[in-house]
Amino acid sequence: MNTRVALVSCVKSKQSSPAAARDLYTSTLFHALRGYAEAHADVWYILSAEHGLLEPDAQVAPYERTLNKMKKDERLAWADGVKKKLMQVLPTGAEVIFLAGVRYRSDLVQFLHDHGFSVSIPLEGLSFGKQLQRLNQLAMGRQ
Repeated sequence: MNTRVALVSCVKSKQSSPAAARDLYTSTLFHALRGYAEAHADVWYILSAEHGLLEPDAQVAPYERTLNKMKKDERLAWADGVKKKLMQVLPTGAEVIFLAGVRYRSDLVQFLHDHGFSVSIPLEGLSFGKQLQRLNQLAMGRQ
């Protein structure tokens, strides 16, 4: 069976002091995404607008950067950095599970396909509220 790797996007709500990346983000949605990643993937990372690809244990200070406010060339540069890091950490044949919005995954999905990774986006097309509702259903074992 292939290794399952989840990529969880950062969120706006953060603690006010440095913390492990897994604990820095404080929104209900992030906690639900993290729970899904921990339950359904062998390993997970955070897609941070400020830091690129973050390991959950990495110590990070709060920041206010978001891909939604970046210009296209800045987003492409961010994606290039993430791609390089992904190629270092992804095992051959891994399944990559995106738990991230369109801006966080748009420049990564085709790249991963082109490099032989399978990609799934279980919350594709759902608003934040619907994502949270769906994650809660999955956590309770309902399809």
